[in-house]
Amino acid sequence: MDHTVNTVAIFDKLARVYQDKYMDTSLYHASFDQFCAYIPEPEARVLELACGPGNITRYLLNKRPDLKILSTDLAPQMLELARTNNPEATFRLMDCRDIGKLSEQYDALMCGFALPYLSREEVLSLIADASRILEPGGVLYLSTMEDDYSKSGMRSGSTGDSLFVYFHEAAFLAKALGDHGFQVLHMHHQPFPGGDNITDLIIIAQQQHAWHRR
Repeated sequence: MDHTVNTVAIFDKLARVYQDKYMDTSLYHASFDQFCAYIPEPEARVLELACGPGNITRYLLNKRPDLKILSTDLAPQMLELARTNNPEATFRLMDCRDIGKLSEQYDALMCGFALPYLSREEVLSLIADASRILEPGGVLYLSTMEDDYSKSGMRSGSTGDSLFVYFHEAAFLAKALGDHGFQVLHMHHQPFPGGDNITDLIIIAQQQHAWHRR
């Protein structure tokens, strides 16, 4: 079953609530700094997936104002907030599962916490597509919630809305990245302070080869 319609509807409805709660990204600043450090080129082209209210976009542009960022999301209200928060960036309504349709090439790809809303098969497709749209040496940032995939299922938030959340394992992601020409440069686990024994998994990987587009 594709749970995307429900997920987008909830994020659209709760866009301002999400912004108020998650605009502060200080918990992940160290990993964002590492991501930026692996992008030495001035005015590098960065594709951001599931940008939400532009919280990560804002940090990246404060850190590296030279970056040329295309930020994407599937929730229109999230994009409106992101545009307001980042008038210097470019935004596009797009499903992160459709990046294989892009004709542009990028130097880096930021995917902050989109994986919890993608199935294992969709994650494999995203990594395969990322390998094709990234330039050789391009950098990929992935973050997700780590646990056994079998624990994936509906979860209710503080608003009472329910989303289907997928968990992914580090070993699975590392193998998928290696199979598509990526070298893992950095892998980090950290507990999410919100409780519920949630562990965040952050991976930064680099494309080692030039892959032919389909």
